[in-house]
Amino acid sequence: MATNLLLTPQSLAFSKFSVSTKKVAINSQRATRFVAKASGGEEKNDEKGFTPFGFVTDNPSSRSAIQLPESPAEDGNVGQMLYRIEDKGKEYGSYIKSGKLRWFVRETGSPESRRGTVVFLHGAPTQSYSYRVVMSQMSEAGFHCFAPDWIGFGFSDKPQPGYGFDYTEKEFHEALDKLLDVLEVKSPFFLVVQGFVVGSYGLTWALKNPSKISKLAILNTPLTVSSPVPGLFQQLRIPLFGEFTSQNAVIAERFIEAGSPYVLKLEKADVYRLPYLASSGPGFALLEAARKINFRDISSQIADGFASGRWDKPVLVAWGLADKYLPQTIAEEFRKQNLSSVELKLIEGAGHMPQEDWPEKVVDALRMFF
Repeated sequence: MATNLLLTPQSLAFSKFSVSTKKVAINSQRATRFVAKASGGEEKNDEKGFTPFGFVTDNPSSRSAIQLPESPAEDGNVGQMLYRIEDKGKEYGSYIKSGKLRWFVRETGSPESRRGTVVFLHGAPTQSYSYRVVMSQMSEAGFHCFAPDWIGFGFSDKPQPGYGFDYTEKEFHEALDKLLDVLEVKSPFFLVVQGFVVGSYGLTWALKNPSKISKLAILNTPLTVSSPVPGLFQQLRIPLFGEFTSQNAVIAERFIEAGSPYVLKLEKADVYRLPYLASSGPGFALLEAARKINFRDISSQIADGFASGRWDKPVLVAWGLADKYLPQTIAEEFRKQNLSSVELKLIEGAGHMPQEDWPEKVVDALRMFF
């Protein structure tokens, strides 16, 4: 059975670094409040001042999430946060063993659902939790739905690189193939893909397996070679700085909010934060995946693959117009290259993750398309 991290001297050192980073970040805010009170003033969350751990405190949900009680626990607040949120965010989910890997998979509806099976694939650095509302409403409309956490993400296994999983495109594809067999997903099925890195791998998997898919829906995913690469993934590729960045406990929620016009509610932010608080494994898995991917090559595969004429299945591009990572022009350029097979649906008010920002609008678009 795969383990999240092997206890090598290197991983132990990284784990100590990770926990230390999270505690210092949290205690940084405690010090900020103390100074504000000592000076006779009131703390203002919107003040712009230098703080060495601003990456933790510079977005609203994170500021509210790490507020300490009047009598904080000894040695930081990480344990309190884990205790408060450890059972959150597993709606419709269960653990599924596939080979040596354990996946966390959400499922709604039943195999007898009259309108067919839908598989939802998330992007980095998030998890299948983003599809929870869409899945629930789609099952009510007669669909059987699956949404796995990719290996290395969410509640699925996070093997240490070099010990059974190296976070390459090929390995993600092979692991997905095995999971679909274990879940007994019958082909052809409907596929929904969103996001960066593993989201892109979902599209390259589709291009290699067109016979398994009846219709494909794409939500805000890099589709052309002109697709920008967010700063997070550029930072992760910088030696040492990438290791530090990967252990930011609020990395996922901050990424979501930076690509959206909205702030996550605390209960939602808790779930996206939990894997990164629980261990250093998710951060180092994200780090490895970000360093292994060739963004330009993958985007080129996607653009050329769908424009080559080999893809003949209907495609829906449902695009959040308020995406701060991928502009509307990416979706429009992709459609122009594939006029015969691609339908473009623009979702007003939604950002990079339409399934999180406006799940009802996503459901409407998917029901009409499927």
